[in-house]
Amino acid sequence: MKKVIFPTLLAMLFVVLFTSCEKEVGNNSSEAKLVFKFKFDSTQARLNNIGQPSTIPAGNAGQSPVFNKMSAHYVELAPSALTALGAGAVLYHATETSVGGSTAIDFEKAFFAGNDETFYSIPLKNIAPGEYEWLRVSLAYQNFDVKYYVDTVISGFPIKSSFPGTAAGFIGYRTYIKNLAIKNQTIPVNANKAQGFWAFETNINYLGTNYPFTSSGQAPAGATTVPNPIFATSPIPAGSCVVTAAITPGKLKITGTESSDIVIEVSLSTNKSFEWTEVVADGRWEPGKGEGVVDMGIRGMIPKIK
Repeated sequence: MKKVIFPTLLAMLFVVLFTSCEKEVGNNSSEAKLVFKFKFDSTQARLNNIGQPSTIPAGNAGQSPVFNKMSAHYVELAPSALTALGAGAVLYHATETSVGGSTAIDFEKAFFAGNDETFYSIPLKNIAPGEYEWLRVSLAYQNFDVKYYVDTVISGFPIKSSFPGTAAGFIGYRTYIKNLAIKNQTIPVNANKAQGFWAFETNINYLGTNYPFTSSGQAPAGATTVPNPIFATSPIPAGSCVVTAAITPGKLKITGTESSDIVIEVSLSTNKSFEWTEVVADGRWEPGKGEGVVDMGIRGMIPKIK
């Protein structure tokens, strides 16, 4: 009897599960949404804080990292360049906490998205109808792969080579971090960290032996680049990371009666966005020589209606 009853119960269970799944997908797909997707572009223009083309200052160097994922903690649509921060349509504000003392972004509750992945969506009917010219996205966390150079001696053997590593960078105004998983290694933090906090991991295999390594540090206050081309009419608070850009190819028009999704590709410039102070002037990041990170800020944003 067991051989007959058990498959029968399984068959009934699958019917229930698949039926409920189909209903859920159907309900979700019938509601038109405004969808935001990340795109990371190392060839996009490299801008400064006021949205103008920027070069790397003398004494520094940079590289274009390969981004794995990013999180945002605030999304706003602004009708015009005169709209003050917070006076537009605020679509999203991530969870914050005071566990670390002052109010901070709660890293444990952050949502991450990679290239061409959705980082936020909202039903269009929930947005005030109107025309929106500008997008503001407050970026909070980024995880990316970089290369670093080693010029040293281990066990009597000289090493002069580039190696891969993974960095975790916090560019939000302040973040409470409990445990930080960089890639394969995790470091305990249990504290608030200001904008510019970073951690790094690597694992060198040399002559059959693994040399895992982690480190962390803090970029100088105010050094993180946050492009805002309308700074003169709509400034952002110092130390925040509210990146601002005009929506293309024109204003975003929302009626609230849309029947299909509107997708906005949020293209972020990673053009030499990882910047450090040179000790050895060779254009290679050599943390072992004391070359500290000074800037991890995104170098521009282009929101494109797809």
